[in-house]
Amino acid sequence: MNAFLTRAKNFLKSEDGPTATEYAVMLALIIVVAIAAIGTLGGTVNEMFTSVETGIRAQL
Repeated sequence: MNAFLTRAKNFLKSEDGPTATEYAVMLALIIVVAIAAIGTLGGTVNEMFTSVETGIRAQL
């Protein structure tokens, strides 16, 4: 039990814990931005392909 407490104290004193948390927060923000961008661009790209398809069908 004493070894566990010593390891816990060392972990809290070291900078590895906060650094890992910062990376997790940054990763979460990157994922949110990527999902928002994909959602926005996905609709625009879909409209573009639909427009091209309509133009091609009109030419046939």
